[in-house]
Amino acid sequence: MNLDEERVRARARRRRQRNRFVRPVAAGLLGALVLVVGIAIGRALADGPTPGGTRTSVRTLKPQPLPPATKTVTVTVSP
Repeated sequence: MNLDEERVRARARRRRQRNRFVRPVAAGLLGALVLVVGIAIGRALADGPTPGGTRTSVRTLKPQPLPPATKTVTVTVSP
């Protein structure tokens, strides 16, 4: 084995050792993020208004003037 092959194997060993620690840490952080987002959504839904609540609003509408009729129609109904 020459020096280059030893260096390549040493690098591969270091990568495997790093991956052994990085993956569980990344999975734990992802899990924590999902938990925090779930809690935030749950609280937002719990704090919302109750469905079917009563809301009353009163306003006065003023009638608009009607334009004069251009035609008159008479309907006669016989028994």
